[in-house]
Amino acid sequence: MSEKHLDVIKMLEYTNPEVKKSCLNLKGEDMMPLSMAKTGEANIIKKIGGKEDTRQFLENLGFVAGGVVTVISEVSGNLIVNIKDSRVAIGREMANHIMV
Repeated sequence: MSEKHLDVIKMLEYTNPEVKKSCLNLKGEDMMPLSMAKTGEANIIKKIGGKEDTRQFLENLGFVAGGVVTVISEVSGNLIVNIKDSRVAIGREMANHIMV
């Protein structure tokens, strides 16, 4: 895992232990929450975390594993993203459940 990802995980350790656990998956793949993705970069969704109702809500918006999501803009952690040819606004908490 890169130093950048480890720094992000350390930062998230204090705010959301579930996100930290999701970042440290057993396959050794680098993952990070969508909230940490760069603007304009296409990302492949690797995992959707959270409770069942949260996962279902995100799936209904088009956030599914294997899908491509691009951050269009970010203000105070809130994101506007492009997913399945639609623009969707999501808050930081929701973005933290989407691992790319």
